[in-house]
Amino acid sequence: MAQVEATTERVVAADAEKVFDALADYRGTRQRLLPEHFSEYEVREGGDGEGTLVHWKLQATSKRVRDCLLEVTEPTDGELAEKDRNSSMVTVWRVTPAGEGSSRVVVTTTWKGAGGIGGFFEKTFAPKGLGRIYDAVLANLAAEVEK
Repeated sequence: MAQVEATTERVVAADAEKVFDALADYRGTRQRLLPEHFSEYEVREGGDGEGTLVHWKLQATSKRVRDCLLEVTEPTDGELAEKDRNSSMVTVWRVTPAGEGSSRVVVTTTWKGAGGIGGFFEKTFAPKGLGRIYDAVLANLAAEVEK
C-alpha cells in the first residue's frame, strides 16, 4: 500500500483570519462551499473548528463513494486537520497570509492506497480527480469570502 497525496491551492482576496473562520465554520459556511460531489452532510458534534465531528459522503467518481466521518483538530494556527474515522484519509487545510488583504489556501489530502495494479491507477488518477473537486471548493470559498 502506497501513500497517495493530492494537493490543491489558491490565493484568495481576503485576509487569512476571515478565510480560516469560513473554513472552520462547519455549521454554516463550510456546507455552502461543497460541490455536488458531497452529500449527506451532517455536523454531529461541535461545528466550529477543533472538536467538530462532521459526516459526509464524497463521490469522487461515478463508481467510488467514500463515507467520511471526520474529526477536526487545529494542529497549528491557520491549520485545520480532518481525520476520517472510517479510513486512513487525512485532509489538512492551511491558510497563510499572501500579501495585503490576500491569503493562500493549501488543501492536502493523504491516504494509504491500494496495492498492485489497482494501487498504480489510484496513485495516478485519484489525485487529479480530488484536485478538481477541491478546486471547486476553493472557488466557492473565494466567492464566499471575497463578497
